[in-house]
Amino acid sequence: MKSSIDLSFQKAKFEKRPCLISYTVCGDPNKKKSLEILKSISQHVDIVEWGIAHNCPTADGPDIQNSSYRAIKNGIKLKDVFQMVREYKKSKISKPLILMGYYQMIFHYGERKFVKKCKKVGVDGLIVVDLPWPDNKNLAKLCKKNSVCFVQLIAPTTTKKRMKLIIRNGHQLLYQISMISTTGKKLKVSPKEIIKNNNVIKRINTKKNVVIGFGITKKNISKFKKVSGIVVGSALCKEISQSLAGGHNIVKKLNYMLRSLRNKIK
Repeated sequence: MKSSIDLSFQKAKFEKRPCLISYTVCGDPNKKKSLEILKSISQHVDIVEWGIAHNCPTADGPDIQNSSYRAIKNGIKLKDVFQMVREYKKSKISKPLILMGYYQMIFHYGERKFVKKCKKVGVDGLIVVDLPWPDNKNLAKLCKKNSVCFVQLIAPTTTKKRMKLIIRNGHQLLYQISMISTTGKKLKVSPKEIIKNNNVIKRINTKKNVVIGFGITKKNISKFKKVSGIVVGSALCKEISQSLAGGHNIVKKLNYMLRSLRNKIK
């Protein structure tokens, strides 16, 4: 039986477009508004990725860092994240949900307890940015036992030999980091080079879904029409910051942005 993540990619492929994945931080700008945002933008994306706020998000650029700091300032806790996921998944318009976080909080919570809680509230996938393969083998195994997709990361510097091992041991979704940088930075390499690397990954295993993240913006997203999946995160977090500063309607602004992005990849 195919997972909800697989079915989302299958639907996008049938419609001859990439699977569009949004990234926002759970609890930004506050718990209530964050949940409202996720429910609303779900109509424009195939999969939602929710970041767990961390006080030292080393992989993230300033836009996502600001989102994390706002969420922490407004009192977001891990128990709130799980409760909000549960509430979101009850919604009729909910999409497959991937949690993204750092290993420290999972370690302190307890790997087994964390994964079981993910399954219980309806989390579909998990990304742990600072726990690479093979250090994540135990956590990935726990996820598989609980029907949670553990998303392995592949960097531009990953050797072919290592890449084959990561793909072989990975679940149904792989995350290709477009460049060596924090999130939200301007692309340092050409879309052509990123797509070339993407094709190398897909040739190793044609059955697995590959999503590209880091540096995807409204200016370059149309260059990635032919890939199987794209993550847009920093651009959304930046829009939240700008809307707060300008006193604009955050939900309307994000919906407008995602409609525009979706139209560019049709």
